Amino acid sequence: MIVGLTYDLREEYLKEGYSEDETAEFDRPDTIAAIENSLRELGYRPECIGHARQLAQQLLSGKRWDIVFNIAEGLYGLGRESLVPALLDAYRIPYVFSDPVVLGISLHKAFAKQIWRDSGLPTPEFCLVRRVDDVREINLPFPLFAKPVAEGTGKGVSAESRIENREQLLRVCGRLLEKYRQPVLVERFLPGREFTVGVLGTGEQSEAIGTLEIILKERAEKAVYSYTNKEYCEELVEYRLLSDPVLDSEAKDLARRAWQALDCRDGGRVDLRADEKGRLQLLEVNPLAGLHPQHSDLPMIATAVGLKYRELIDRIMRSALSRYGLQPPG
Repeated sequence: MIVGLTYDLREEYLKEGYSEDETAEFDRPDTIAAIENSLRELGYRPECIGHARQLAQQLLSGKRWDIVFNIAEGLYGLGRESLVPALLDAYRIPYVFSDPVVLGISLHKAFAKQIWRDSGLPTPEFCLVRRVDDVREINLPFPLFAKPVAEGTGKGVSAESRIENREQLLRVCGRLLEKYRQPVLVERFLPGREFTVGVLGTGEQSEAIGTLEIILKERAEKAVYSYTNKEYCEELVEYRLLSDPVLDSEAKDLARRAWQALDCRDGGRVDLRADEKGRLQLLEVNPLAGLHPQHSDLPMIATAVGLKYRELIDRIMRSALSRYGLQPPG
C-alpha cells in the first residue's frame, strides 16, 4: 500500500525568506523521517509529497496514492489547514486525519468554542475582536486572555496575553490585529492547572489515551503556555503524566466529548485548563497535532502511557483505513 506524505517543511520556507514566527507550526526533517520510517516498518510504502502546491503539481501530472498521511498546516488564510484534504477530496484519494470542514472550524477557535458551548460543554466565556473599536463593547470580567483566533504553536501568545484592564486590552488587541491580520479571541482568563489530552480514533471508536499536565518552570514566561515556552519547552516546561485517577478520568471524558462534538478523526489533542474553582474548561483542539517523536505533545503523551511511536502511527493509520473500508498491509 502506497502512502503519500504531505507536510510543510520549516527549513524550506525559511530559505524562501519567511520568518521564524510565520513558520512556527511547520515540521522538521526528523519528524518526516520518523513518520516515514514507522510507516515502512509497518509494511507500507511511504512516498514524500510535500506541501499543498507540490501536491497539486503531482496530482495534475497524474500521480496517485492509496492513502495520504497529511500533516500539512498551510501558510495563508483561515482555511490553510483545509487545502490539502480539499485537494484530496477533489480527486477522491483517502487521507489520514480530519476533513476540510473540521480543520477549518477547529483552526478558528471561536467557531470551535461555539459548537462546544451549544453542545453543553464547558469553555470560557469569550468574544471576538475584529477591529480595535470592538474592545469598547467587551463586557467580560478581568483578567482576560487574548490571542489570534486562528494560530497554533502559541503564536501571538506571550506574558502580555493575560489582560488586567481595558487599556491593556486595547493595546494588545491592536498589536495582534496589525501583526496577524485576523480577529482576536478574547476570553475569560483561567487561573488553574493546564492539561493536554491525547485522543486516538474517530466517533464512538475514539479514545482519550492520556493526560499530561503542563507545568511551567521558574525561567518560563509566567502564567501562559506561550510561543516562547512551547518553542523552548525542553528547558522551560515540565510535562507530567496526570496521576490523579479522578481528575484524569474527568479530563479524558471531556476531551473525548469535545473531539466527538467537532467530528475530529484518527488522532490529535484537546487542551484544557481549570478555572478558579478547579473545574475543567475546554481551550482548543488540535486535529493536526505535531508528531515529532520527542518534541511534540501527542507522542509525549503516547510515550508516557507506554505506547511506542510506531504503535502510535499504527493506530492512527488503522483508524483512517477503517473509515475507508481498507485493510492495513499484512
